Amino acid sequence: MLAVFVVLCGVCASRVSAGPLNDRPVIGILTQETEDEDMKPLGRTYIPASYVKYLESGGSRVVPIRLNQSQAEYEKIFKSINGMLYIGGAVDLVSSDYAKAAHIFFQLALKANDMGDHFPLWGTCMGFQLLTVMVAGENLLTNTTAENLTLPLNLTAEAWSSRIFQNFPVKLLKAVSQEPLTGNFHHYGVTEETFKGNKKLQQFFSILSTNVAENGAKFVSTMEGRWYPFYGVQWHPEVNRFQWRPSFQFPHSSNAVQVSSLLSEFFVNEARKSLHHFPSPEEETAALIYNYTPMYVGGFTAYEQCYFF
Repeated sequence: MLAVFVVLCGVCASRVSAGPLNDRPVIGILTQETEDEDMKPLGRTYIPASYVKYLESGGSRVVPIRLNQSQAEYEKIFKSINGMLYIGGAVDLVSSDYAKAAHIFFQLALKANDMGDHFPLWGTCMGFQLLTVMVAGENLLTNTTAENLTLPLNLTAEAWSSRIFQNFPVKLLKAVSQEPLTGNFHHYGVTEETFKGNKKLQQFFSILSTNVAENGAKFVSTMEGRWYPFYGVQWHPEVNRFQWRPSFQFPHSSNAVQVSSLLSEFFVNEARKSLHHFPSPEEETAALIYNYTPMYVGGFTAYEQCYFF
């Protein structure tokens, strides 16, 4: 298991005093091993284009981060980007190449934020689960199946004063608690009981929302770091605007689109607080995802397009 020792330091990234902002943020997306048999012929690793569009629509550019690079290479990338998104999917959260690379960036982000160097992390679905594994130092997932299901969020009292939802109009925050605006596509999660019973998770994250799985289990669906700019959603905000397969329950109402838009802008604005940059404009240009062409995979996946590496 990945053991993580969490120190809640006095210099917390979420409370760094206002300083210069970076109006050219670049966010890294960690590629994921290709597990789907239909997708394997297209590449060993991939990133769904919906995540790329999600970040770009919030005002960021994207760098794909390949697996199996050296510690030195990852450290160089870390110093060049302004945030990291862990995507959804289905790989082992401890032994996979994805988990190993994610853990390196997690440790780098912890250290940077402890020193006042703001660096945000975001985990969606499997990325959310991975954040809990890295913080708890163990895999606490159980069956919380909510597959192809749209749900309102059961907001906690902390949600109303949270950073994630701070720019939501009151009317929209009420809507997200009453209307099925969140797309869920998962089989595992962390129950509220388990989350609250784990000292490391409870000290590190605030629970902002919960939901009830198909088997009746109550799971944590939104969380944010108490002292670090680390955020996680068990649901998929990117699908509200960028995935359209009719057989999947992707919420596309006006309110659903606004939820997705505000969350992407929120995370990109967190990345603006990071002043990391590439050593040169040429290296930045070479690293961006613009150098790759997405492929249409809508005929056999839930995605319209994916990038393969």
